[in-house]
Amino acid sequence: MDNNCLFCRIVAGEIPATVVHETATTLAFRDIDPKAAVHVLVIPKDHHPDVVALAQNDPAGSADLLAAAAAVAEAEGLLTDGFRLMFNTGAYGGQEVFHVHAHVLGGEPLGPMLAIR
Repeated sequence: MDNNCLFCRIVAGEIPATVVHETATTLAFRDIDPKAAVHVLVIPKDHHPDVVALAQNDPAGSADLLAAAAAVAEAEGLLTDGFRLMFNTGAYGGQEVFHVHAHVLGGEPLGPMLAIR
């Protein structure tokens, strides 16, 4: 656990979150500033700064994270109409919390993936 990491503190129960799914290795909770009708963050309980570090250091954890994201999408009723699964990595990718997390977004049309430049 990184005591300076917001998501590590959520995993530790120090900061409250609206949990929607949990496994032995992952935690999924509602984003406090949702960008879609459904916006759930799925994280590994172990600290990895980004998706690249997770893939390189814990391939099984990567699989667990994807399985948890799929379970969240199903539980939230997103499989029929579709959803977006997004990882932001690094400053240019828009990552704000440096603990790997997948955004599960859906429940409405999401529009283009990127804004027109």
